[in-house]
Amino acid sequence: MARTRLYRHGVLEAENFPVADVSDHLSDPNATVWLDMCSPTEEDLASISEELGLHELAVEDAVHEHQRPKLDRYDSHAFLTVYAVRLDKESGVLALSEAAAFVTARALVTVRKDEQFDMDAVLSRWDSSSDLTKSGVGFLVHGLMDYVVDSHFDAVQALDEQIEALEDMVFADQVDHADMQRRSLYLRKSLVVLRRVVLPMRELVNALMRRDLHIVDDTLMPYFQDVYDHVLRATEWTESLRDLVATIRETQLSLQANRLNTIMKKVTSWAAVIAVPTAITGFYGQNVPYPGFQQAWGFWLSTLAILVISGSLYLLFKRRDWL
Repeated sequence: MARTRLYRHGVLEAENFPVADVSDHLSDPNATVWLDMCSPTEEDLASISEELGLHELAVEDAVHEHQRPKLDRYDSHAFLTVYAVRLDKESGVLALSEAAAFVTARALVTVRKDEQFDMDAVLSRWDSSSDLTKSGVGFLVHGLMDYVVDSHFDAVQALDEQIEALEDMVFADQVDHADMQRRSLYLRKSLVVLRRVVLPMRELVNALMRRDLHIVDDTLMPYFQDVYDHVLRATEWTESLRDLVATIRETQLSLQANRLNTIMKKVTSWAAVIAVPTAITGFYGQNVPYPGFQQAWGFWLSTLAILVISGSLYLLFKRRDWL
């Protein structure tokens, strides 16, 4: 079901009116119209695309999924694709919600690919900034972009908290290495996905602020500058977290290697200590005469040799921290 809104002279006059009335409202030069559609087909967009003069390539991109974040310019309108994101804090998996928008002189048409894109959050931003409604379509675009960029920023912040928890796990006494490797892999995947949708936003927001597009007026310019600042911060944060996850993984492998070396060193040291009585008793177990053969002093001599040599090896290894 489509959702609609009508602003006239910067005042919200109507909402959820029939799509067929959009053309009537656009005949008024003082009107600004918003139309939202969820999972439409090209046939669903046919009537409105003819009314607004939407380019067929833009309509095709709006219907098909997995477009890259971008801003395309056409003669009568601009077309943009953005992604809102959300992070599952339990698993560390990042989910994407794709949305497209046609930006004309007096209308904004949003096309959501699924219900996961929270359009109610966008509406709340519009309602909380009613003093900016006189800026027309630019005001609507700002609310949309503000929601999308805030979702990026929230995801980066949540990932930062997840990575801090991962850091604590690295130096814990009891570590579930399988769980840690799984979480590390999921976080790296999420950062790769987030980077893929965050990095193009710099160019996208910067292009929206260009004067020749006539979308952002002087009133809205500081607000778009604030959105652009959030984009830069999210981008830089994402890059730093990506390096941090790689460092954590390298640290984990180094600690595992050090623990393995310590264990091998202890096992080898104990094997050397145990080898002394084995060698001595093996020597005295020969079926040939030797000094002390079948004599009591021979038994005590071998016992003394075992104790002295084994004790000396133990003290030597202990002093070198091998045991």
